[in-house]
Amino acid sequence: MLRVGIAGYGKLGKVREIHVNNVDFAEVVAIYDIDPPELQGGVVVCNSYDELLDQKLDAVFICAYNDVLSDFTVKALGRGVHVFCEKPPARSTAELLAVIEAESASGLILKYGFNHRYHYSVMEAKKLIDSGDMGRLLWLRGVYGKAGSIDYHQNWRNFRNLSGGGILIDQGIHMLDLMMYFSGGTFEKINSFVTTAFWDVEAEDNAFAIMQNKDRVTAMLHSSATQWKHKFLLEMCFEEGYINLDGILSGTRSYAPETLVVGRREFEDVTHAMGKPKETTTWFEYDRSWEYEVQEFLNAIQGRGEIENGTSSDAFNALKLVEDIYECSGFYNDK
Repeated sequence: MLRVGIAGYGKLGKVREIHVNNVDFAEVVAIYDIDPPELQGGVVVCNSYDELLDQKLDAVFICAYNDVLSDFTVKALGRGVHVFCEKPPARSTAELLAVIEAESASGLILKYGFNHRYHYSVMEAKKLIDSGDMGRLLWLRGVYGKAGSIDYHQNWRNFRNLSGGGILIDQGIHMLDLMMYFSGGTFEKINSFVTTAFWDVEAEDNAFAIMQNKDRVTAMLHSSATQWKHKFLLEMCFEEGYINLDGILSGTRSYAPETLVVGRREFEDVTHAMGKPKETTTWFEYDRSWEYEVQEFLNAIQGRGEIENGTSSDAFNALKLVEDIYECSGFYNDK
């Protein structure tokens, strides 16, 4: 049995615990949180992160605040412990480079939690794109927005010393990761506007970016905490048609339904259907993304596979793009 620890026992820590314990060759044996929980079943509750690493762990899931993610990861790798770390990987690429150096020296498994890649709509879209049936990708347009909450201005994610930024690094990083995943590379040319439009917070509550990669594929992003109605939409146009990821399943189902919409380009002189082509819509009722990424991590430790999604390279590219959007906007330079 793999002995697994969890650092940070909030919402995500509890989700990770469930899926680790559902694997027949792993179990959670110890937990550390700044607010120690009362647990039963023989799980050790630790009073410090060092104490957690003293529990002879094979792997640790790091679900803590962003300001400790890089330090916790480096320390675990240095102790011979495999690491699964939630996104974002760090507050900055400078912090993440120290992690990548430690990963290289350790030879251990390191995986980051970009669970959106494991949603059924995303996996089916990737298969279709990779088949070449849709032709060359022309552009992408993505919106990822939420309503905040009555205490949104008090959430730790809006304190830059803890989080590294606001809604972009918290939620928008998922959309940026998918855009690079589908387009096959990062974006070099960037124009952006980052702003605090409504919430009384020091971080941004809206980020707008238009980006282009070396293949001249253009992507547009809006990451928002003032959407008021939760929204996830990624539209992609190709030479032969389009693919829309409209909605995504979550624990609250507030971004549901999750659908995959595929349409084929038609011209008026062919079928009289220009501008209103036939569409195929697939609805997904289940989200096993958390389960799949935990399984990939634990299987890799056992030598049963490799980390295909959420590598340190994936994490660096996503975080670097977040930094570039911030830098281009000048938002934090003015503060």
